[in-house]
Amino acid sequence: MHIVAAGLNYRTAPVEIREKVSFSDAELTEALGKLKEARSVLECVIVSTCNRTEIYAVVDRPNVCRHMVREFLESGFRLPFDQIEPHLYRHEGRDAIRHLFRVTCGLDSMVVGETQILGQVRDAFLKAQAVKATGTLFNTLFKQAVTLAKRAHAETAINDNPVSVSYAAVELGKRIFGHFRGKSVMIVGAGKMGELTLKHLTANGADRIIVVNRTFEKAVELAEKVNGTACPLERMADELWQADIVISSTGSSGYLLTRDDAERAMKRRKSRPLFLIDIAVPRDLDPAIGQVSNVYLYNIDDLQQIVETNRSERLKEAAKIEKMVEAETTAFEQWLKTLGVGPVIQALQQKANDIHEHTMESLLNKLPDLNDREIEVIRKLTKSMLNQMMRDPILRVKELAAERRGEDMIELFAHLFALEQRLAELEAGARAGKADPAAATVLQPDRSQERASALALAGGEIVAGT
Repeated sequence: MHIVAAGLNYRTAPVEIREKVSFSDAELTEALGKLKEARSVLECVIVSTCNRTEIYAVVDRPNVCRHMVREFLESGFRLPFDQIEPHLYRHEGRDAIRHLFRVTCGLDSMVVGETQILGQVRDAFLKAQAVKATGTLFNTLFKQAVTLAKRAHAETAINDNPVSVSYAAVELGKRIFGHFRGKSVMIVGAGKMGELTLKHLTANGADRIIVVNRTFEKAVELAEKVNGTACPLERMADELWQADIVISSTGSSGYLLTRDDAERAMKRRKSRPLFLIDIAVPRDLDPAIGQVSNVYLYNIDDLQQIVETNRSERLKEAAKIEKMVEAETTAFEQWLKTLGVGPVIQALQQKANDIHEHTMESLLNKLPDLNDREIEVIRKLTKSMLNQMMRDPILRVKELAAERRGEDMIELFAHLFALEQRLAELEAGARAGKADPAAATVLQPDRSQERASALALAGGEIVAGT
């Protein structure tokens, strides 16, 4: 059995390709159903965001998986595979597990350490689980990935340092004033950057907001979201005196405020400090404004220093998370190895039970005069003897399974106790859907792939609140 990951992201594919190879929420359920029915696929999850589309699958034969990915993408998006293939990456085994952990922790994101991807991976898993596309391995793996990401963000300072320009602008204002409560903030521009800036401001407690925009209706729409005030662009200079902080991000080709505008505003402000942050390119605010007394003007280059410094700090924190990812990857691999013992132990227990029943039947035929109490005593004692004999071998094989050559040890154990036939019977039962879900385990040796695939049954669940 193998865990594989295949997909494309913002590093490998331009947006014109990514937008063609993505699933809407409505399409995802149908896509999961088709992927689950594909050859070789035993479990699957699809993660589809604006920056990546990735397929995670448990398969019994990796070589078949390559063809499966091709057929799935071609049929799902009606695109020639040669348009997609140059942008694809593929991971197997430990690399696939590590990749999922890194993605969920935000280490593979455009903004290192961002947390949105954590929720997106979690939602993708829950959708797959809801349509029964996951089983023992992915129910455990994705729960571990989500738990790891939460712990990584809680135990490191990776989110303490802003790396987007809009976030840095708000962070700069917060450093100046300490907080935004009771301060008036003027947002100039109601586009994507302005909206994102507004989101960061409200998250940091800003409650007195003026939204300025060339299209007044857009200013009104955005202001209503935060219970703010809308202002038409032509009245911006007149209303400037009311603002303690101005953050401007428009697509204007000329200056929206001049030094004269700032001087008039400062007279009405009675020289109370005014901070202006210009994150537009080209600039919205006349650089000469910074020469006015008690007016402090910052541009995007000033913010870029904050961004670069914080990106460096994030990378330091990311290095800590990388170590956590490696440890969790190893832990999951160890779990996989011990999981492989399950069918062998089950086969041994079944064989012991059959021997016990056969022995009891022979004994009763030879001693027909035994009463019920004597039969029960003999049954319990002989059963206890068998259990004691099996206890140490079972403990030993569990320990050996977690070691480097655990797969070989499991296979040797099965050979020593002559369990091959019983394992074949378990395989047949699993294929027929008759196996006990409690015995839903995975044999690891590469020489036993067919057996492993048959024993991959549905396992535990992760609840929505995990």
